[in-house]
Amino acid sequence: MFEKILHTVCKIIFIGAMGCASVNAVELDADISYQDKGFTFETSDNRFKMQIQGRIQPRFASPADSQPTAPDDYYTYTENGNEMGINRARLKINGHAYQPWLKFQIEHDFVNSTLLTYAIKLEKYDWLKFKTGQWKFEYSRERSISSGGQQMLDRSIINRIFTIDRQQGAAIYGNVGGESAANFSYWLGIGTGNGRSANSDDGGDPLYYGRLQWNITGSEFGFKASDLKYSDSPKAAMAVSYSTNESAFTRFSSSGGGQLEGFARGTNNRYKISQYNVDFALMYRGLSAQGEYHEKTITINASGDPDIDYRGYYIQAGYFGYKVFSWWPKPLEVAIRYATYEEVDNALDEEHFENAIAANWFFDGHRNKLTADVTRFSMDQTDVGSLNETRFRLQWDLSF
Repeated sequence: MFEKILHTVCKIIFIGAMGCASVNAVELDADISYQDKGFTFETSDNRFKMQIQGRIQPRFASPADSQPTAPDDYYTYTENGNEMGINRARLKINGHAYQPWLKFQIEHDFVNSTLLTYAIKLEKYDWLKFKTGQWKFEYSRERSISSGGQQMLDRSIINRIFTIDRQQGAAIYGNVGGESAANFSYWLGIGTGNGRSANSDDGGDPLYYGRLQWNITGSEFGFKASDLKYSDSPKAAMAVSYSTNESAFTRFSSSGGGQLEGFARGTNNRYKISQYNVDFALMYRGLSAQGEYHEKTITINASGDPDIDYRGYYIQAGYFGYKVFSWWPKPLEVAIRYATYEEVDNALDEEHFENAIAANWFFDGHRNKLTADVTRFSMDQTDVGSLNETRFRLQWDLSF
């Protein structure tokens, strides 16, 4: 009975998503199943396919769930007490329509009532693909990895400073070189440069970005973390990315455009940002490692003020030790991370640091896992000296 009801509901949703006038407008010979990406509704001729997946992240944090970015954050870090709640509650819909290479993607966040991702993709050829809509631009590896597929419980402290995050725009991308050491993936795109939900720029230069990734071991290395399959042969990739834009903002996040510490609320085209990133990733026999190095320059247009430069990096590694140590539980992964960034021109000689250790217990890969982490945040500044805080968190990440 449940299967029939679910089949009917999915058919109504699916046909509605395809833009049909009524449920009876199209007669479909279709099957419903449950796969890795959720409930799957697919026609027998493979012309239409839709996968619906939910994800929820209950989380406990002590003494707080935030990342301190200024002295005042350290002074008040413990004032509000422990935090407990739903960190993310997402619904993802993926699939294709009319042809297997004409794809669509939608992601909604219920916690903030926000439509995060919506895109149409043409992926007929491996070497040349196209998409348009709103999504996380593929600038850095850490940000491009799904929040449900992360190795650590959250992204590093440098993500806030350097990510270009979600934008509305269009891009071409692909993979060339076949199974050889000359295998490359690339992305080249343009966006509004005003962050999530902004469907226009503000009259200045839009956001341009590009990423070139060398898949060193001859196969495409996707945006993923943790060597869950215990790779018997090495997998490795290196990439370089560049981005530039003009807008009222100095940083971006899932909430849209915002400002880094010390920057006033901007007006149209007030800030010009140029930045680049170099990153790498490796997986082999239970070991996974990744890292990024970033530089970013902010110019305050028509002000005569000198440019402001940021520099930062992180390095991260995780390990499954069950094939080496007999006492190591197979579902357990241990991971560590070190991250740091600084505003290079800051007269106060300010630097920020993060040292973190995490443990993942995988019940069903990234689809069902328990993660605990401990993070030590530190800040060095001429005026205040050294400040530090320690945070503990526990999270259950469940996709269904």
